[in-house]
Amino acid sequence: VDVESNPMDIAPAEESSDKFDLEILYEDEYFVVVNKPEGMLSAPGRTLEFSVYSMMKEKYPEATGPLLVHRLDMATSGVLLVAKDKDTHKALAAQFIDRSIQKRYVALLNGELKQNNKKGNINLPLAPDYINRPMQMVSEEGKPAQTIYEVIDVVDGLTRVNFYPVTGRTHQLRVHAAHSQGLDCPIVGDDIYGSRDDRLCLHAGYLELTHPVTQKRMTFTAATPF
Repeated sequence: VDVESNPMDIAPAEESSDKFDLEILYEDEYFVVVNKPEGMLSAPGRTLEFSVYSMMKEKYPEATGPLLVHRLDMATSGVLLVAKDKDTHKALAAQFIDRSIQKRYVALLNGELKQNNKKGNINLPLAPDYINRPMQMVSEEGKPAQTIYEVIDVVDGLTRVNFYPVTGRTHQLRVHAAHSQGLDCPIVGDDIYGSRDDRLCLHAGYLELTHPVTQKRMTFTAATPF
């Protein structure tokens, strides 16, 4: 999976770190798996230093390398990988590149899908919308972006889906959900491509990887908070 930098990693300077509790899902001498809460940056932003990165840097002062193997949008919660050394970071990052890491997101969509397909594949190339930053737009001149989706249920006009991103473009799941050529149903709480709510209902709930040292296949889950 290609994991791009996140233009949404910008937060108000007055944001307090006191409200965030970073749950450790797994830890060994090589890497840590955390459950990032919504509203918390993965990496320091332009106006705010506090982030998963800064917390991990403080917790593991002897750690080397970039630490974060990938990122989640500030508004997205869920499973996030942190490597404790450069070699582990390189090995885990390689699994994203060769797409051997499996990821599943849960999302709540604002509406019911017009198509009857319970499962499908969205292929819409994405590019930055430079006039309306930080928005992304569907463009034939953009980078390929592919998402597999699966409907879980529909309750009170809201559709719960699993997303399996094949690529990792900025805002990929949000655009593929909202765009008329995609699912045409924005994610609940998406204040960029839909409408504001209590939170963005997008959660990285499952991640499967191969341990870079033991070579054992491992899975990590974080309960859906909505």
